[in-house]
Amino acid sequence: MHEQLINPTLQKFKAEFKAEPEHIFLSPGRINIIGEHVDYSDGFVLPAAIDKYICFAVRKLPQSNFCTIIAKDLGEEYTFDVTIEVKPVQQMWMNYILGVFSQLQKSENQFCGMEIVFSSTIPMGSGLSSSAALECGFAYILNELFDLHLTKKEIAVIGQKSEHTFAGVQCGIMDQFASVFGKENKVIMLDCNSLEHQYFDADLKGYSLLLFDSCVKHSHLTSGYNERRRDVEHGKKVLWKNFPEIEKFRDFTLSMLDHTKEEMGDISYKRCLYLLKEIQRVEMAAKAISEGNIEYLGTLLTETHAGLSTEFEVSCNELDFLVENTLQQEGVLGARIMGGGFGGCSINLIQENRAEEVIKTISEKYLEHFNIQMKVYQVKISDGIKEYTNEYII
Repeated sequence: MHEQLINPTLQKFKAEFKAEPEHIFLSPGRINIIGEHVDYSDGFVLPAAIDKYICFAVRKLPQSNFCTIIAKDLGEEYTFDVTIEVKPVQQMWMNYILGVFSQLQKSENQFCGMEIVFSSTIPMGSGLSSSAALECGFAYILNELFDLHLTKKEIAVIGQKSEHTFAGVQCGIMDQFASVFGKENKVIMLDCNSLEHQYFDADLKGYSLLLFDSCVKHSHLTSGYNERRRDVEHGKKVLWKNFPEIEKFRDFTLSMLDHTKEEMGDISYKRCLYLLKEIQRVEMAAKAISEGNIEYLGTLLTETHAGLSTEFEVSCNELDFLVENTLQQEGVLGARIMGGGFGGCSINLIQENRAEEVIKTISEKYLEHFNIQMKVYQVKISDGIKEYTNEYII
């Protein structure tokens, strides 16, 4: 099942380093069923790891201090000395890796050289968290190769901090957590405040999750992600100034929010309105999944899109077009933009026996309207990061 990703990565490693890798690791991307942009606002999210991966082929070099990493898909490589303090570099993909290494580069951790080739089936810029898979995959590798005794939770937090410090994106914890903690056929309801979590069976009863890639690529750094965070932080300050007895953002009520609207301003009000409603939707979605109420889950997805488009304002014409037209098709229960916004994918809950028909119709409409060929990803919910042994490789 994984050979189409593993074998080319393996062959690239052999060609570049004239040796066999000692380890193969797979680090998954993720989808978020519902709960967008609430992971930095004390909310709940409902993510799952998926069967799109970064594959790492790895070998330790005990006699060397140099780590060489080859990004097969980008045709780029980077070498650094593990004994010298690392700093951010021009290649953004490498900053995710160096940001992880910088946190573990302390006296009690003794590293040697490494050779690494990685390749991916996670589409970049589509909202499936290729960056979290890269960060947490590398942290997992270091943990395994050098016996660092990190917990899964620590690996997720290290990945998040790498994004903050070396990539400059103030992301929440959800993406990294899902990549590390994913379980096959389970969604994770994660409390982003305490990191407490529980699993729910993802039995969608004859429906599939399909991702429609708008092929409009975004970068959180330039897309307004940090700007939205500033809007939200301003709103939170005003709320806590007026209601200091409230401990967590998610415990503010809509009437409290309305009370502070004038002082807060329209922009921050809209952002906080979306977040408070979205946190409630996540709880309702977890209940719907656990009770097998897939129709209501679809309704909640569609409500989330409306909020992301009009209140949080992170959608775009292409994504609004995809969602609106998909919702008009037979057999579709719900659709919404997924990920940080300003491009990427929509996530769609579609009856399995109607999926091909919906894909054909929407692809044609999208091509006609925007002259862009939409991509489609059918995803399955998978396990989190793990090592694969040679028995998996042809």
